[in-house]
Amino acid sequence: MRTYNEKISIYHGMASTIALNFSNNFFPIFAITILGATNYQVGLISSLPPFIALLMTIPAAILLNRANAQKKLVAMSVLLARLMFLFIVIVVYLPSSSTQSWAFLAIIAFISVPNTVANVGWQTLISGMIEESRRGQFFSDRNRLLTMVGLVSTLLIGILMKDASESIIAYQILFAIAFVFGLLEVFFLLKHEEDVVKVEDDLPKKKLMDWSIFKHSNYVWFLAAALFFNFAWQMAWGLFNIYNVRVAGATIFWISMFSVGSMLMQIITFPLWKKWADKYSNMRVFIWAALGMATTPFLVVLSTNLYYLTLIQTTSGFFLSGTVLILFNLLLEKSPEHSRTYCITTYNVLLAFVAFIAPQVGIWFLDLFGMENAMYTSSILRFLSAFGFLYVYIRQRKK
Repeated sequence: MRTYNEKISIYHGMASTIALNFSNNFFPIFAITILGATNYQVGLISSLPPFIALLMTIPAAILLNRANAQKKLVAMSVLLARLMFLFIVIVVYLPSSSTQSWAFLAIIAFISVPNTVANVGWQTLISGMIEESRRGQFFSDRNRLLTMVGLVSTLLIGILMKDASESIIAYQILFAIAFVFGLLEVFFLLKHEEDVVKVEDDLPKKKLMDWSIFKHSNYVWFLAAALFFNFAWQMAWGLFNIYNVRVAGATIFWISMFSVGSMLMQIITFPLWKKWADKYSNMRVFIWAALGMATTPFLVVLSTNLYYLTLIQTTSGFFLSGTVLILFNLLLEKSPEHSRTYCITTYNVLLAFVAFIAPQVGIWFLDLFGMENAMYTSSILRFLSAFGFLYVYIRQRKK
């Protein structure tokens, strides 16, 4: 039986999924086809948000730690981020393509400021609202439902805008709809029931950082393995965007079909990963998810056939569902409860640094060695990251 907060969280997630599906999914193709962005700028679409997150995560944590009601701060942050979609709608009216593309990147960077506050806040907020015994089932159900919503919304985009990949108005409509659902997102965030903590003046203020979290070896080893995995995973993000649009010639319709195939597979397999994680442990099962993720870059560059690429994206959704579900559960599992906010904050800060560097490394490899070798390198690193988690699993099991 779902609690009130669990139901509201699912409604909030649905609105958020639609808002992001109508915007983030199409930022790269919008930048390439409409704004004439370079490979370097396409790489920045993936790199700028985590770089800003790197700068903002600690200030965000300070704000959240000192706030007696976090949901209002999170909701207002989401509202500010979604308002930026309206600026993207009008960026095409700037005088030159170079000005347009750099202005677009500036907006993407600014969006990341309130997004960072919202992301850190939501993780802390939801971890306090959902009991530990319910987390596995709740996140499995939530992810599956949100993926269904994402599938339907993305499929509609693909069908309705099949021949509109070079239409400015089509993208403006997409981003305007994303803004409307962003408002719904804020509404449902504010509907959560939060226990307000009264801040007493005579109580000591919370520390900015709790360095004792690094004394917990389970958390530290998980952190190291997760950062390496994310580097290998995110290194190929910019490469996929460039390969799909510039090399394979994918349109809005095909970009939508890639997402639909992946999400359909995730819907089917979320319960499987939850079942396996409950039976064998989160860490053990994540190793297999990471191994599967290693195959995607290698398989993608074998062909430019759009039907083949849709098939590969669909099969990759099987391993992506395991990654999405289990990695966050592992973070909560390995974080000591009394300092969970600091653990999540530290993870996000370091993850933001990795996410900024990784796509740039991918573009650098593309320029030096070509698309195929860059993708092969990403596959090799992903494969090694799976063995990183295997080492952590064996070490903790022995201990």
